[in-house]
Amino acid sequence: QVQLVESGGGLVQPGGSLRLSCTASGSISSINAMGWYRQAPGKERELVANINGGGRTNYAESVKGRFSISRDNVKNTVNLQMSTLRPEDTAVYYCNYRSGVINSWGQGTQVTVSA
Repeated sequence: QVQLVESGGGLVQPGGSLRLSCTASGSISSINAMGWYRQAPGKERELVANINGGGRTNYAESVKGRFSISRDNVKNTVNLQMSTLRPEDTAVYYCNYRSGVINSWGQGTQVTVSA
């Protein structure tokens, strides 16, 4: 089992920035991918960005150039730096860990972009 704890959500004005962090604990494999998904009201959960152990990243088109994902393999953390935030970025953001058959989720952190 892998447990994920997220932090860093909140309320921010359009054009502002936020940084989300997620720490994994438990049976961590050296071969894994970690990332962030989000779910807005009435919409399906969607990938925001992910990163594998080698540092390869993948971003949703809607966040390219605005968001940056990074990880620390020693501390088992993954961070999402969000800049130039838009109202449509408002959602609950979930941390995700995947390795083999293990697919773990954090509890979610709310990000609200509003004036």
